[in-house]
Amino acid sequence: MPDGLRLVVLGTTGFVLPSLEALIGAGHEIAAVYTQPPRPAGRGQQLRRTPVHEAAEQLGLAVRTPRTLKDAEAQEEFAALGAELAVVGAYGLLLPRPVLDAPRLGCVNLHASLLPRWRGAAPIERAILAGDTETGISIFRMEEGLDTGPVYAMRPLPIGPTATAAQLHQRLASLAAEMIPSVVAGIAGGVLPAVAQPDAGVTYARKLTRDEGRLAFAEPAAIIERRLRALNPAPGCWCEALGERLGVLSGRVVAGADAPGTIVSLPLTIACGSDAIEISQVQRAGKRPMTPEELQRGFALPVGTVLG
Repeated sequence: MPDGLRLVVLGTTGFVLPSLEALIGAGHEIAAVYTQPPRPAGRGQQLRRTPVHEAAEQLGLAVRTPRTLKDAEAQEEFAALGAELAVVGAYGLLLPRPVLDAPRLGCVNLHASLLPRWRGAAPIERAILAGDTETGISIFRMEEGLDTGPVYAMRPLPIGPTATAAQLHQRLASLAAEMIPSVVAGIAGGVLPAVAQPDAGVTYARKLTRDEGRLAFAEPAAIIERRLRALNPAPGCWCEALGERLGVLSGRVVAGADAPGTIVSLPLTIACGSDAIEISQVQRAGKRPMTPEELQRGFALPVGTVLG
């Protein structure tokens, strides 16, 4: 293997962190870590740094948090790092052509799907919502199109029948970390070709919205159950209960029938367009997550109540 490369790593959600540690362990030099700027969060709207920011500082790495990479100054600062390769994972900002061209070996992306399926911002969540039984990691060379670049390596991963987005995120992040050292070595040695993505099978994983979390009980229970898993932990699912917004965190499909949205049995089983959903965890506004039994003690929802 060639000597370690000088790298820049870009990420925001924490998805890239296992890969960052793997690259350090493989002997590569991290010139800088790029992540999005601190954002207001929580009740007090205090500025909160990203998981990548926190971890990179703990590792003693230089951290940069530009709001955009589109202006000339940010592009010049990036180029001045002299990186040979950039590794990107769930960064969330567009990399314009001058940034893509700055590293000698280009930029690679750790993408959480089997491309060309689920190009875009939310591949993990969209795969669960669609009922896919398999996902994976694709490591590809970035170009200006949306996740269109040629692929260096791809590895599948089953989606279990109860997997949540949070669980799948962790498993895929670990899988990317297993793959990235050999991919970087192959690129550096000029022995790993990038293969163009096929034209067939392209789907797009658009960004999730809060509105998608509102449960429509007219849907089949199987679809609602997938929604609960896909939107866990964010943006989260909810319904209206006696005029209050009630977070619905998890549940399972069971037999049951009534008008959609009707509570058919206690502590909290709700009729859907077909079958019913037995809720296992809920959360009232400003409260901790709780079981339906705990909910019923302080917020009674009797059989026959209709949720919307």
